[in-house]
Amino acid sequence: MRVLLLGGTREARALAALLVDDGDDVTTSLAGRVARPRLPVGDVRVGGFGGIDGLVTHLRDERVDVAVDATHPFAERISANAAAACPQAGVPLLRLERPGWSVRPDAAGWHWVDDHDEAARVTAGLGERPFLTIGRQSLGRFVEPLRDHACVVRVVDPPELALPDAWTLVQSRGPYTVEHERDAMRGTDVLVTKDSGGEHTEAKLDVAAELGVPVVVVRRAGAPAGVSVVTDAADARAWVRAQPAR
Repeated sequence: MRVLLLGGTREARALAALLVDDGDDVTTSLAGRVARPRLPVGDVRVGGFGGIDGLVTHLRDERVDVAVDATHPFAERISANAAAACPQAGVPLLRLERPGWSVRPDAAGWHWVDDHDEAARVTAGLGERPFLTIGRQSLGRFVEPLRDHACVVRVVDPPELALPDAWTLVQSRGPYTVEHERDAMRGTDVLVTKDSGGEHTEAKLDVAAELGVPVVVVRRAGAPAGVSVVTDAADARAWVRAQPAR
């Protein structure tokens, strides 16, 4: 079975390992936005496809049997492109997405927002030293609303834009423990994050609850209409096994 795995997450790496063990021909596609990504087993390609048309061409030229979108929950563009391209190429598509944090008992008390602009506006009224854990690509939305705040910004790779002088930049890659997050959040008074889900970066939410710090969370957009969704690699593997080779 020739599988195109849109990856970049630990769920994608787990699925790649399972499928390679099954003897499938797996190619994981990475966007290339992280300087030193964790690589899966199997073949790896890096970079975009050139939009929907480019992805259709790739699926046909590479004779892909099935595709699995296991990108980050907020990688909305590639998910939308895959949902549009796969039917055109006649390739079955599955979405593998880890559960979000909305099921946590403390989630009802968070400030849920629909996008990063709203997150910035809400955060501006909640504290003076926000802890921003929303990724470097979204930082531009926060610069003007929070320019005079003493933000602590945590990213994996350095941002491409200049940050205000009052901001503190921390480069770090998870997973994080509760002890680590207690140190990281010392002196901050509001936590800002996305509903990324998973255990690797969840400890900050435990610390926020412990400290009574308000939490601002950007909601997920959800999977594109018509695309089946599973939440773990084992279920995705079972779906692949149920698909006929082309």
